[in-house]
Amino acid sequence: MAVCYLQVFVPVPDITVANQLVAASLNQRLAACAQILGKVKSSYWWQERIDSSVEWLCIFKTDVNHYPKLEQVIRRIHPYELPEIIALPIVAGSKGYLRWLKQELSPRVKRGR
Repeated sequence: MAVCYLQVFVPVPDITVANQLVAASLNQRLAACAQILGKVKSSYWWQERIDSSVEWLCIFKTDVNHYPKLEQVIRRIHPYELPEIIALPIVAGSKGYLRWLKQELSPRVKRGR
């Protein structure tokens, strides 16, 4: 089975940035769904020392076709010099959910009344 769908993980410094990323990704239909997980402690190497910070974690559900544009939007909004943007494949899921994901990421057809 070819990988079509992705979960994209992006830690951000605060809830304001998280909300901006979610709004931009959904408004541009680059993600069908986005979640914000509140306050996580991150520890990492940065500039030759161990550092840590409290962050918020955004998780986006998208597909491989939308990923490049989603990454561009994240990089444009994200305040970090080197934001963590990691995409993991969705290798299985309920048929109904994956069908919904595909539908929401498909081009929209405007219909008259």
